[in-house]
Amino acid sequence: MTSAPIFNGWTPRAYFWEGGWIGVGRAGGVVPPHAHHAVQISLGLDGPIRLRAGDGDWETHRGGIVLPDVTHSFDATGTVVVMLFVDPESREGRWLRRSLAGPITGLTAERFECCLPGLRVFQDRPLDAAETARLVTSVVHNLCVGPPPAHRLDERVARALEVIRRSDASRIPLDDVARMVFLSPSRFAHLFAEEVGLPFRRYVLWRKLSRALQAIGRGSSLSAAAHASGFADSAHLTRTFYQMFGMAPTAMLGRGELYEIPAPFEVASA
Repeated sequence: MTSAPIFNGWTPRAYFWEGGWIGVGRAGGVVPPHAHHAVQISLGLDGPIRLRAGDGDWETHRGGIVLPDVTHSFDATGTVVVMLFVDPESREGRWLRRSLAGPITGLTAERFECCLPGLRVFQDRPLDAAETARLVTSVVHNLCVGPPPAHRLDERVARALEVIRRSDASRIPLDDVARMVFLSPSRFAHLFAEEVGLPFRRYVLWRKLSRALQAIGRGSSLSAAAHASGFADSAHLTRTFYQMFGMAPTAMLGRGELYEIPAPFEVASA
């Protein structure tokens, strides 16, 4: 774990919801290698950004998309950047994943320019929930290729995901969820990993981290957010944040404006 300042001076205006997050601000540092379960969209509004998969070469783009669970580094030093995290199990998340050719995909100038007018408005002033929903949906749809996915998640896995999302328990045993969807633990574990792309326990950890981020955004202390979301203590939460985001939770949220909103895709389709 590094103690160097990451995103030093980062003061985003950010909107968060269960499973996702969008923020805009001027970046001030390099985020070291990390991997999380969201589809990450990074867009440089006044300059380029750099992305690197694993220990590969840095790639320079005006915008880039990182697939879920890909180890990557990020550098947008001095650039006003929009960061958007999309739940990969949502319809738009699955559509976006299907549209990408590799672990990191740089945006063409045409696709980047299609997103830019809405992003400029987002940079200039706060948006309400409906405006944010339309912006997020527009950006994601502009970056998707082809029709929306016809394939749905296996019904039992979809039910399990709903159980996890609705549960307030700090620990959700795999055996209990398997029983709820009428599968043996071994069959459920295999099916879940196949459909979601992540082992059950790792996915539960990701959801706990998402809840902790929401709690911090609502004003909870690091310690209170850790206990409310099922972590042993604030140190455990911070270590997990470093592993998944490459920075501490306080560095990610910075000292900016934070708003909690409903899931954008649900609002946009209402």
